[in-house]
Parts: sequence; structure tokens; C-alpha cells
Amino acid sequence: QVQLVESGGGLVQTGGSLRLSCAASGTIFSIFAMGWYRQAPGKRRELVATITSGGITNYADSVEGRFTISRDNAKNTTYLQMTNLKPEDTAVYYCNAVIWTRPNRAADYWGQGTQVTVSS
Repeated sequence: QVQLVESGGGLVQTGGSLRLSCAASGTIFSIFAMGWYRQAPGKRRELVATITSGGITNYADSVEGRFTISRDNAKNTTYLQMTNLKPEDTAVYYCNAVIWTRPNRAADYWGQGTQVTVSS
């Protein structure tokens, strides 16, 4: 059993900053990639940022230069530092991880989501 637990969401004004955290726990052999997705009301879930175990990162164009993803492999945790937040960043943010629970078994896992609201 694997769980992803997010924290750090909240309400912030335009131009403000927030830091999201996501910790994976349970039966974990290794974690290949971790990432953040978001879903605004009435919109599809979209990729925000991902990071591999080797530290290779990928960002959505809309957050490039404002958001920074990082991870602590020893703690099975990923972070999303969000700066210069805009009202259009308002969404539920979901943590995602591709986790090997055995040497020959991997699966996609999701957190429960954390609300980020940016007021104008």
C-alpha cells in the first residue's frame, strides 16, 4: 500500500508565494518520477511540473520561471515552490508519483489534492 500526502496549499494574494509538499509512504522499492498536476473548476487536469529520480525537471510553459520542483529522495518527498502567483494558478494541486513497489512492479499513484487559491 502506497500513500501520497500533500500539504501546503492555501489562500494567497497575487504575487505571493506558496510551497507545496508531497510525501510518499508505504511499500516503496524506488520512485522513478514525481510531479504536480492541477485542475481548475471546469477544466481538465494539467501537468504543472515533474522531476525524475535523477533530477531532470519538466515544466508547463505557464509556470516556467515562476515554479520550482525539487525532491528529497531520502525522504520520498517532492516540493513545489510557487512564486509570483497569479489568479489563473488557482486550482486543486495533485501530487503524482511513479513508484516501484517491487523490482518488477510499478504503478501510478495520486495524492488527495490540495487547494491553492490566488486572490486578485
